[in-house]
Amino acid sequence: MIRTLVVDDDFRVGQIHSDYTRRVAGFEVVGAAATVAEALAAVRALRPDLLLLDIFMPDGSGLDVLRRLNQDEGDARPDALMITADHDITSVRAAMKLGAIGYLVKPFGAADLAERLSAYRQLHDRVDALSGMATTEQADVDALFSAARPPAVPRVPAKGHSAPTLSTIHQALRTARRALSAAEAAEATGVSRATAQRYLSYLAKEGTVRLELRYGTNGRPEHRYRIAH
Repeated sequence: MIRTLVVDDDFRVGQIHSDYTRRVAGFEVVGAAATVAEALAAVRALRPDLLLLDIFMPDGSGLDVLRRLNQDEGDARPDALMITADHDITSVRAAMKLGAIGYLVKPFGAADLAERLSAYRQLHDRVDALSGMATTEQADVDALFSAARPPAVPRVPAKGHSAPTLSTIHQALRTARRALSAAEAAEATGVSRATAQRYLSYLAKEGTVRLELRYGTNGRPEHRYRIAH
């Protein structure tokens, strides 16, 4: 489970974001904070993996939290996804320079947050998988640098498809080191095999992914999918 600390100066908004986070597989909300001081104390006490971090605080800024954590915690600091109404480019650039893994502008819905959390979870899992390796391939490096960013996906049809599910399936293929079957894509994303197959077929039709046929001993081809380059 990815231990998540929600930092927002509005208690009600923080509760909503906590509820959104709990709905995403693989995430656990371990606490909440409403000020810079509370956030820093909570990080020391709870050791979360991820902060959902607002910028506007009564005693400073979420950017101040990042600066202090970079100074005090170094590489041990948690990752941070900024969730804020501040869309000033100066704040966006500052967050990037301070190491934020994403920036989500309020107001947003559960699906928007789930999309970014799912991408982060795949990044987290890939880092864990690679942590025991002395060297990595270029594909692994590219995946690590892009995994926390929601990918561009084709236009979703008016009926029958969900944008967050489409994005999650697409992201699973982007970060996979090999072609995936529908069953493997379903396991990676938490959807049913039938749902994964339907979305994979749509992505293949749009040309975003490539269908590969793998023949087994029984002569029947297995459908596998990878990102089209």
